[in-house]
Amino acid sequence: MKKLALTLLLLFSMTTFAQGFLHREGQKIVDSKGKNILLRGLGLGGWMVQEGYMLQTQSFAGPQYQIKQKIQDVIGEENTKEFYTAYKSNGITKRDIDSLAAWGFNSIRLPMHYNLYTPAIEEEKNGEITWNEEGFDMTDNLLKWCESNKIYLILDLHAAPGGQGNDTAISDYDITKPSLWQSEANQKKIIALWKKLASRYTNNPWIGAYDIINEPNWNFTGTNKNGCDENSNIPLRELMIAITKAIREVDTNHLIFIEGNCWGNNYNGIFPLWDENMALSFHKYWNYNTRASIQKMLDYRTQYNVPIWMGESGENSNVWFRDAISLVEKNNIGWAFWPMKKIENIAGITSVTKTPEYDVLLKYWKDGGEKPDTDFAKSALMKIAENYKIENVTVKKDVIDAMFRQVSTNDTKSYKKHFIPGKIFATEYDLGTNEHAYLDKDFVNYKVDTGHSEEWNKGNSMRNDGVDILPNKDTYSNGYQVSFIEDGEWLLFTTEVSEQKVFKVAIRYSSANSEGKLHLETENGNKSESILLPATGSDDNWKTIILPQVSINFATNKIKVLFERGGFNLNYFDFKESKK
Repeated sequence: MKKLALTLLLLFSMTTFAQGFLHREGQKIVDSKGKNILLRGLGLGGWMVQEGYMLQTQSFAGPQYQIKQKIQDVIGEENTKEFYTAYKSNGITKRDIDSLAAWGFNSIRLPMHYNLYTPAIEEEKNGEITWNEEGFDMTDNLLKWCESNKIYLILDLHAAPGGQGNDTAISDYDITKPSLWQSEANQKKIIALWKKLASRYTNNPWIGAYDIINEPNWNFTGTNKNGCDENSNIPLRELMIAITKAIREVDTNHLIFIEGNCWGNNYNGIFPLWDENMALSFHKYWNYNTRASIQKMLDYRTQYNVPIWMGESGENSNVWFRDAISLVEKNNIGWAFWPMKKIENIAGITSVTKTPEYDVLLKYWKDGGEKPDTDFAKSALMKIAENYKIENVTVKKDVIDAMFRQVSTNDTKSYKKHFIPGKIFATEYDLGTNEHAYLDKDFVNYKVDTGHSEEWNKGNSMRNDGVDILPNKDTYSNGYQVSFIEDGEWLLFTTEVSEQKVFKVAIRYSSANSEGKLHLETENGNKSESILLPATGSDDNWKTIILPQVSINFATNKIKVLFERGGFNLNYFDFKESKK
């Protein structure tokens, strides 16, 4: 009897554990209880795989191997190793994952570089496959941090052996060496790597899925070098089948994500599917957020009875983020945005501060000239590595707000506490979307559909909305100013007023040669007189003008600053009690 009870207990425990994995149930991704799971994730881009645009080296060094060569040129091999040790150590820590969970993310997509797990084929002897522990240790630590926060980790092979696409920076592809598609040895290595990973993590339910080849973009038979006109994709299909077979030899628990050609979106020839626990990933950038923009993937979901997932998106305005997330969530599609950290970034959840010393290195790498000495260059690079720590980055609360709160409401929220009397900086308008927290005529980039790229924040500073913001060097400022103001645009501020009074408002502005005009409105219908802002003769020549007799009610007020005539720069408003 005891033996039977023990057997039943073991069977129950194994069943309970097995149910803990995310898996496909028809067209849905579900959890252990069969509950539909909507993945809300972030890709840790830049940590294991550096891309030039994240480090501002894109114009002269896109793939990581070129970036590393530039670094080694100025500080030498040993110092380069020291830099990369610090860069990876600081790039993602438990504190990062704790923060992501607190902000609302329930999953993480880990873009992996194969060379952290296994050497390049050129370094192997007699065709053998050996292993590097560094990548496995990094993944183990990350998984532990995810588990402690109860969020899923999705493994994404971002840089496959040899490189899987002609967009070289994405996969660290060196065009002088055989790619993944040109080398049987590289294909054997990717299969072996996935089997090794699957064997290691087969029993861990906090691994959400295996995303087996990120953004293949290769012309097998077509004329488009990124595989966008491929009709069969036979080598891609065959390799993904081989990888799946290797995974299933050691792991029948985990969901597998596959991606089509053309940066993940060309599924011609990929069907029929070959595994019961599989989902399709697609990537979405710079197009309209209409149902038509995802209709092909919706059709695949229905036709092949398979879940779909927006595995990567980003690099756009807050309006685009909100609309994209709203679109996919209404259609029961999970998502993962991109990236976690980037130097001087407005379109991400954090920004890494660039130093003047790093600018010196960028200029040298790009233009040549006098080579910085080793001590200077190493110090500059180690400071950048230090700036990658989560405690040193700038958290972009407007982006986080757009990705979560704004998806379900048009209500605005105070960017920070604004007290009247007191100064209110123009750039600290409410959190919220266009036509609710602000009105700006250029606020999103739809370049894939329109054929031309749009800057939403022309100053590319501070915030990721349509409001155009530049750095500010006025005597008193928060470091930023609203610029490129056009007629009819406006900003909204939630304020706390200590008592109902009449105020005078000092407006700090500059204008090279245009005469601006604005007025204030409150939500209860009060409207100030309009005031002209005469040209100051220079964008750097700041002046203050007084708007008198502004009546504001006690308690919380939403104050709209409406620009009747633009063409000027705006620093702040200073509300003071009016002395009659």
